[in-house]
Amino acid sequence: MKKTVTISLLFAVALTVSAQEEARHVRKGWTFGVLPSVAYDADLGLQYGALTNIYYFGDGSTYPEYLHSFYAEAAYTTKHFGIFRTAYDSKYLIPGHRLSVDITYLPDQMCDFYGFNGYVSRYNPSYSNQNEPGYISRAYYKYRRDLFRFSADIQGTIRKPLFWNAGIGVLNFNVGSVDIDRLNSYTKKEENKLPDTVTLFDYYRDYGYISSAEVNGGLHPYIHGGVTYDTRDRQQNPTRGIHADAFLTYYAGFGNDFDNIKFNASWRHYITVIPSRITFAYRLGTQLNLAGNCPFYLNTYLNQLYMQRVVYEGLGGANSVRGIMRNRILAPGVAFANVELRTQLFSFKVGKNMFYVGLNPFVDAGMVVQPYDDVVADPHMQLPDVGFENTNRLYEPHFGGGCGLKVAMNDNFVLSVDWATAFDKQDNSKFGNLYIKMGYMF
Repeated sequence: MKKTVTISLLFAVALTVSAQEEARHVRKGWTFGVLPSVAYDADLGLQYGALTNIYYFGDGSTYPEYLHSFYAEAAYTTKHFGIFRTAYDSKYLIPGHRLSVDITYLPDQMCDFYGFNGYVSRYNPSYSNQNEPGYISRAYYKYRRDLFRFSADIQGTIRKPLFWNAGIGVLNFNVGSVDIDRLNSYTKKEENKLPDTVTLFDYYRDYGYISSAEVNGGLHPYIHGGVTYDTRDRQQNPTRGIHADAFLTYYAGFGNDFDNIKFNASWRHYITVIPSRITFAYRLGTQLNLAGNCPFYLNTYLNQLYMQRVVYEGLGGANSVRGIMRNRILAPGVAFANVELRTQLFSFKVGKNMFYVGLNPFVDAGMVVQPYDDVVADPHMQLPDVGFENTNRLYEPHFGGGCGLKVAMNDNFVLSVDWATAFDKQDNSKFGNLYIKMGYMF
């Protein structure tokens, strides 16, 4: 599981440079938000770094929508999970079009791997818990995954509120077994060192469920295109309207038999309950493999028409189904849902910056809709360490739920602290999980 405790200094730096005087709290000119943070993660260790989001509002006539957004983040942990990202987003650089550019590098020495097909793949928490008699290794449900991502996406108008989308990009995955020696080199205490043992990822590789062609990762240029329906009242933190999209992504495999086409669709609906106080929001989505062969590591990634966050993991964790372990639901085709009640409890002003504090209770769900059929029926997978059980639960939804605390500056810069728990111990044996990130999930 992923358990994170974070101390964030939201108000350490909040600098504003304005070209003109403001009226009625409308932002003008440039707004800088800088967030240093210190975090501890039970799997990834101590995190240190900083991020900034720079907005330009011009004369304020489009507020709370920005003219240009520049984002940069650099963070690392003592167990070598890294976030290095730069991004740009604007609907005004090219008149009548939205342009988004993203360059990200995400090295991860202890990426979660719980097998294929959700509930069908048994999770045994004692294997990775040093305090239980069945302990094997804290790395048993882990593997190494480094991801480099580049994307450039553009959106144009068909006829409002309908838009077309197109984009190009590349995903480069470098994957393999956990580097035990490297991780052990960072500690001198013998009791903290990881045993050199076989992991679940190693079993999948040895039995051929992760093939030799995909076991080390690969380079995948892609193109995608689709349509978007958008009636939201604003781009950031909407309070009413619908945002729906459907698109196809073609991944090139460079001759390694992994050319494939994926289909994605999502429906987001925002309903005002009490103006400026309570919004009901929900999201429905799916990702399916329509044609070709897809390596397992591409199934751990949720495709997007344009990047708005740092990480887009498969189902489970802070970005999809909170409370459930990261990548718990791994299959060629998945579906998910999120339901939130977003509230603003109170607001206040610091200098020329407006802040509000809110709570949002939520329930999330995810499920397999296209399984790995060959793995379920294979007798090798009945071995104790990698056994498949409960095949009748293959299409059963996984649920998580909890509540979030939001602290927002100028409606755009939002610190999010979510607490969540899984409804089934097969999805996470720990009761409480904290996720600290920027912005709302959707």
